[in-house]
Amino acid sequence: MKIMVAIKRVVDYAVKIRIKSDKTGVETSNVKMSMNPFCEIALEEALKIKESKLASEVIAVSIGPAQCVDTLRTGLAMGADRAIHVDAPSTLFPLSIAKILKALVDVEKPGLLILGKQAIDDDCNQTGQMVAGLLNWPQGTFASKVVFDKEKNVATVDREVDGGLETLCLDLPAVITTDLRLNQPRYATLPNIMKAKSKPIKKITPEELKVEIRSDMEVLHVKEPQKRKAGVILSSVDELIDKLKNEAHVI
Repeated sequence: MKIMVAIKRVVDYAVKIRIKSDKTGVETSNVKMSMNPFCEIALEEALKIKESKLASEVIAVSIGPAQCVDTLRTGLAMGADRAIHVDAPSTLFPLSIAKILKALVDVEKPGLLILGKQAIDDDCNQTGQMVAGLLNWPQGTFASKVVFDKEKNVATVDREVDGGLETLCLDLPAVITTDLRLNQPRYATLPNIMKAKSKPIKKITPEELKVEIRSDMEVLHVKEPQKRKAGVILSSVDELIDKLKNEAHVI
C-alpha cells in the first residue's frame, strides 16, 4: 500500500502575523515559512504506518509556488520516499486543492490519503472532506488514533468530536485528517537531511493533471482582529458576578 500525504507551506507558527498595507492579505515577504504543524502530524503518522510494515511507500505532495520544494525537502528529510510538487499559484482555495489531490490519487493509486485537519494560515478545515467526496472514499476526520487491520483491509479511527471521541471503521482506500493529539512529529536528523537532497521531487502542473484552477470566491478585505482589553483584578466574587452579568456581552 502506498500512502500519499498532502503538506502545505505556511508562515511559521512562531511568527507574528502582519497584514499587508493594501489589506489584500498577510505579509509573507522576508517571513519565515515552514510546514503546517497539522501536516507534520499527518506525515509522521504515514511514516509510522510504513515502519509498522503496513505500507510500502510514503509520497509527500505540496501544491503552490516554487518555494514549496523547500517544504517537500523537509518532508523527505523526515522520511518520505519521494515527493510531488504541483506548481500552482500561491493562493488556492480548498476546492481547487481537493481537485488537484483527486487527480494525483487517480495517477498514483494510493491506499490511503492523509492530510492535516486544517492549515494554520486560513483554518478552512475543508480540503480533506472535499477530496473524500470527490473520490467517493470513506473519511475519518480529526483523527486522534489510527489502527490498521491488514487482513480485513480496514482502518479504525478515533476522532475528536465536541462530545468526546467517536470511533469509525473505514474500508480502504480512505481519507484521514489528523488532529493534534495523534502523535509527536519527529525531527529530521542531519544524515536524513543529506539523503533528502538526492530523493526525487517530481514537478507537475494542474494543466498536466487536467484540472482547471478557478474559484467562485474573492477576498475583498483583510484586517487584524480587535485588540483585547487589558484584564482587571477583582476584589470579590460578587464583583466578578456583577461584571459577568452586566459586561460579559460587551466586546
